Amino acid sequence: MDSITIDVRTGGSSVVHDLTRDCAAFCRDRGDGLLHVFVPHATAGVAIIETGAGSDDDLLTALDDLLPRDDRWVHQHGTPGHGRDHVVPAFLAPSMTVPVLGGRMTLGTWQSVCLVDTNVDNPDRQVRLSFLAG
Repeated sequence: MDSITIDVRTGGSSVVHDLTRDCAAFCRDRGDGLLHVFVPHATAGVAIIETGAGSDDDLLTALDDLLPRDDRWVHQHGTPGHGRDHVVPAFLAPSMTVPVLGGRMTLGTWQSVCLVDTNVDNPDRQVRLSFLAG
């Protein structure tokens, strides 16, 4: 298995950060296998979603509706409502696996691999990409 870590700076607001190009570059020329994407953070997850047409913003709005950033959370430190960020990975898993054929991810036409980060207290993220040859 080959593995690398990429650094992503997400900034001071909730974000859906497209990782597809990084993932595609990592898989290129590797043949058939599986790409595993893992975010080693307690307040971020990964998703396969369409980006650029509003779905990324819709996802963040849905998370805000489902998990409001207010004072209801038992886990309290950092910015107000930060406890909800620790619940996000229960809804958006911290890892995913994508089949790779001929060095190309087998994503659908509009699918993108994305980091979803709602934690405004920690803008520095790492994403581990691992390739298991088949």
